[in-house]
Amino acid sequence: MTQRQIYFDGEWRDGGGAPLAVKNPFTDEEIARVGTASEEQVRRACAAAGRAFQEYRRRPARERLEVVRRLRDAVDDQREVLARILVSQCGKPLTLARGEVARCIQTLTVAAEIPNWITGRRVPLDAAPGGEAMLGWTEREPLGPIAAITPFNYPLNLTAHKLGPALAVGCTVVHKPASATPLDAFLLADVLSEMEADGLLPRGSYHLLPGPGSSVGEPLCVAPELRAITFTGSAEVGRWLTKRAGLKKLTMELGSTAATIICEDADPAETITRLPRGAFGFAGQSCISLQRVFIHASLFDECAELFVRKTAELGVGDPADESTLVGPMITPSEAERAMSWIAEALAGGARALCGNRREGSLVWPTVLVDVDLEMKVVAEEVFAPVVSLIPFTDYDEAVAAVNRNELGLNLSVFTDDLDRALKLAGRLEAGTVLVNETPSWRVDLMPYGGVKNSGLGREGARYVAEELTEPKLTAIRRRDR
Repeated sequence: MTQRQIYFDGEWRDGGGAPLAVKNPFTDEEIARVGTASEEQVRRACAAAGRAFQEYRRRPARERLEVVRRLRDAVDDQREVLARILVSQCGKPLTLARGEVARCIQTLTVAAEIPNWITGRRVPLDAAPGGEAMLGWTEREPLGPIAAITPFNYPLNLTAHKLGPALAVGCTVVHKPASATPLDAFLLADVLSEMEADGLLPRGSYHLLPGPGSSVGEPLCVAPELRAITFTGSAEVGRWLTKRAGLKKLTMELGSTAATIICEDADPAETITRLPRGAFGFAGQSCISLQRVFIHASLFDECAELFVRKTAELGVGDPADESTLVGPMITPSEAERAMSWIAEALAGGARALCGNRREGSLVWPTVLVDVDLEMKVVAEEVFAPVVSLIPFTDYDEAVAAVNRNELGLNLSVFTDDLDRALKLAGRLEAGTVLVNETPSWRVDLMPYGGVKNSGLGREGARYVAEELTEPKLTAIRRRDR
């Protein structure tokens, strides 16, 4: 069994909190025990990050670029090791785990280019009265030390989305990984600790502090040295962060109830082929897993039959098996919650066309019909392999039904009518609207984030670089005027 200490202020040390047991969600076997930080250790780490920032912010762009490239190369060298870590700690099916590692490499590749292009701009001060003799320009400067708080479902790639751009622009980082899935972060910490030891990074540039929100999250939020918090997780925790963070800049991705609208001119076979994988992969434990499918009534029966048939083809079971797409939920209690939501819907008149079955942490892909928009499986983020199929005849009513939830991350529309696609995309309330693609589609260089209660700010290396820097104006009075 793996045992690890915490890393802060340039050293591996015993954690001051109770050790954390990490379990395999599929076997329930304890696979690791890691240290957790005490409140005092969090405060010391934040202070060290503040000291390191004063040095790291002055490092030349080529050195910051090299830091991110070395981190990317280390991930590339450990592809299969990291994939197997994701399988064992997350229950992520192996093929999807390998996909996450590949995405992490791409994320860090893009982040490594940030120092080459992040620039300011000339400001035409002479356009204002009294500015005729003034020459001005802005530069982007790093905000300062930041907190990165990452979730269990994409721990490696979402760490890369926060850590890569931060190091690229000159920020130092205090990292709190999800308690259920911290092990991949230790591999990254090993690499970064080596860079601190050889001087490429100043000592204290990166800190790895596992632990619960009460002992780690709370002191991170209030630490005066930190200038920003980047968080991916639940809306409940996001609201708590906004109350505690004070004047820190917040970037938050807080989930969604992803939906698609299948229009009357869509090809059912082509459309449905794309949807079940986006709904049920990794047991639906993604913020953009498809949850609500609004189908024009003229296509409803055909689409429902196809959806169930394609769902039955998905492999369910051991995530280490390469044929598996639907592995376990992160904990038995989460599987129990999902089944309770299904049971509530069935008691309210819904029908299950397939699924509605649980073994331990495994929940079989469940397709519901005859649902009500007020049911939890429709109105709230289910974060489980549960999809509701809902017929419609009026497009205005379909748009209103999609928009009624206070979440808006990714939505999609299936149609061959360009005018209809543009009209619907303009009316749907989301950070991203996709046409003829599942809402679970994402590439890591795009701006990614939501509206309403789905969060603040955007991910994607270029956009995070903007979030973690601020413009500084320099103005000079010219003597030749």
